[in-house]
Amino acid sequence: MEPENHTGIPEFYLLGLSENPEIQSVLFGLFLSLYLVTVFGNLLIILAIVSDPKLHTPMYLFLSNLSFSDICFTSTTVPKMLLDIQTPSKLIITYAGCITQMYFFTVFGLLDNLLLTVMAYDRFVAICHPLHYTVLMNPKLCSQLLLLAWLISILGALPESLTALTLSFCAVVEIPHYFCELPEVLKLACSDTFINNVVLYIVTGIMGFFPLAGILFSYSQIVTSVLRISTVGGKYKAFSTCGSHLSVVSLFYGTCLGVYLSSIWTQASWAGVFASVLYTVVTPMMNPFIYSLRNRDMKRALNALLCSVPSSS
Repeated sequence: MEPENHTGIPEFYLLGLSENPEIQSVLFGLFLSLYLVTVFGNLLIILAIVSDPKLHTPMYLFLSNLSFSDICFTSTTVPKMLLDIQTPSKLIITYAGCITQMYFFTVFGLLDNLLLTVMAYDRFVAICHPLHYTVLMNPKLCSQLLLLAWLISILGALPESLTALTLSFCAVVEIPHYFCELPEVLKLACSDTFINNVVLYIVTGIMGFFPLAGILFSYSQIVTSVLRISTVGGKYKAFSTCGSHLSVVSLFYGTCLGVYLSSIWTQASWAGVFASVLYTVVTPMMNPFIYSLRNRDMKRALNALLCSVPSSS
């Protein structure tokens, strides 16, 4: 069959997680619950930070942006999937919709990565240079770091999406996934994908290596600095200030590594889909719990926020 240009194929078919109606009902309830927990959990984090003047610090400014990014990251895939589960016919997404979903999915994935790097730098300055913290992490620098993270994410997602516009597809395009993930789309292209794969590896390599290197460097300096503290209580207090962030970093990079390894070690589509669920749904949902359960200031702010709701009504 001769490949057609994508302009002749207005829509793709998403195969979703299961075609079994009974399983789909269970999946709908499960993912709706996970999505609502993710949105309201991260929204509570943002509202608690905004409402508590004591949390108007660089660390919580970055955390509020991370929570907003997590809401957007999950919202690029889950609402569409929930709508598709309720649709009796095949799960359809237009070509333009597929490219748009891939772009914003990449934007907020990169933003999460960069915000975690910025937060690691914030912890590095707080622990290794506590006397100069307020000078080094001034409002101007924090705003510049946030602006830079957003700008890099928006521009960094463009090469993959723009090169995807050059792809041609055969008559039937069925994506064995619940959203348009670029590697899956590339497998279905009838045209040469060499350039697309090169761009994908370059962007993934740069946006994966440098932020991770920044995080590892920050924590190597933090560990070195903490080990110089003479008292056990002092060491515990220093480590406790970055425990939540370290947990989120481990969860984020652990699930991303799982997706990468599943794509290399197995050709089974279910393995890649399961790994994708972990980092698109589970990780953003867990972040509010990690920060609220491990952080006394956040727990106090959340309690104050929740207690103020009945009195204000």
